[in-house]
Parts: sequence; structure tokens; C-alpha cells
Amino acid sequence: MNLSNKIALVTGASRGLGRNIALALAARGADVILTYRERRQEGEEVAAEIAALGRKAAVLQLDVSSTAGFPVFADAVREVLAAEWQRESFDFLVNNAGVESSAPFAEMSEENFDHLYNVHLKGVYFLTQRLLPVIADGGRIVCTSTGLARFTIPGYSAYAAMKGAIEVLSRYLAKELGPRKIGVNVVAPGAIETDFTAAHLGRPGVREMISSSTALGRVGVPDDIGGVVAFLCSEEGRWVNAQRVEASGGVFL
Repeated sequence: MNLSNKIALVTGASRGLGRNIALALAARGADVILTYRERRQEGEEVAAEIAALGRKAAVLQLDVSSTAGFPVFADAVREVLAAEWQRESFDFLVNNAGVESSAPFAEMSEENFDHLYNVHLKGVYFLTQRLLPVIADGGRIVCTSTGLARFTIPGYSAYAAMKGAIEVLSRYLAKELGPRKIGVNVVAPGAIETDFTAAHLGRPGVREMISSSTALGRVGVPDDIGGVVAFLCSEEGRWVNAQRVEASGGVFL
């Protein structure tokens, strides 16, 4: 799997799954534009790890919940592409940035719902739209979903609903961007051990419940996901399109 001479843009790549995805792409030869929301130092640390792999990396600030900032961000992407790569486009967009927030359906506040919506659905929709002119023909878009769009755990109705909408959106994107030979897929992790899921996995009995409900007998780790995204961006994955790929170890079968 060789991604040399390719450039990926990974949102939320300063930590967690995004960090692992960025490093997995770099390990296979891709250069990476990575975004952070607040913690630039974490983004710079990931960029240094990518440089240690012999690849280029650029770090840009982005709040995916605020569409007002997308035009400035798109301009920054164009500028860094020209300055660092002498290119006008990048190859892979990985919509990964997210927030974790749970509440029982009866207790979900409108404010909390709106925040989840802005990050996980509206932000993905309009960021992808804004960046379309900068994505190379023949490129790939990968969006992260969740196993919770297939099975249910009480407390995640809003989060899972947003991710379910992303799965539908990805199929529409695949159809509409087909003339440009841009493939669009979704990766749906199960429970992955990151700071994103620490609160949930730290609840009494949750880790044991998930492990016992998973065919491979454990909770996932970030290394279980990055390679899946890299495959979907690779030439070997060129004929996988408009698909939901669940990477959950076989949970709740």
C-alpha cells in the first residue's frame, strides 16, 4: 500500500483517532495537513511524528462547529498547499473531528443537541462542500461514523442520529462526485480506547460488557482504525465506494 505523492487533510488529528489516522497515512507515504481546535502544541507534536517518518506535515486551526470560519480555513489550505507542496489540491479528506456528549433522550438539552449537530453533521456537510474545489479529481473522502448507528446504547440517541445522517450523506456524495472519480466511504469504529471515550469506558462494568459482547474479546485501540482509513485511500481500495465499513471487532453480532 503506497500513498507516496499524496496529500491528506485530516480534521481533529491532534489526538485520539485522528492522530492515529494521520500517522497511518504518513507511514504509507502520504503527507498530511492536520487540524486542531484549541491545542496547537498537540498538533505540532503529531506533525513532528509525521516528519520523523520522512513525510511533510502542516498544522492548521479549525473549529468544525463554526461554518463562519470555513472560508478562511479553505484559503489557508490553498496557501499551505502552494507554499509547501507547490500544488493547488490535496487528495484525501478525512472528516474525523468530533466531540463526545451523551444524555438519555428525555434529558437531552437543545443546546447539547445543537452542538452535536454543528460538529458531526452541519460542520462535515459544509466543510466538505467548501473544500470540494481543492480536492483532486480521483481523490477520496472518508467520514468517521460509529457502531452506535447500527446498535444502541442508551444515552447516545443524538450522537448516533448525527452519525447515521453522515452515512446517508456519504452515499449521496459518492453518487454526486462519481463524475470526478472521487470515492466516498464511512468508517464506523466500535468502542475505541481514547480520551474521547474515557468517561464512558470508565463507568463500572462498561469495559467488561463491551469486551464480552465483542467477537474478538476486547475494546478497540486507535491502531485498529488508522489502517482501515489508509486502505480506503489507497489504490487497493479504489473499488470500495459508498460503503459503511464497520471496524468494531465484531461487537453485538
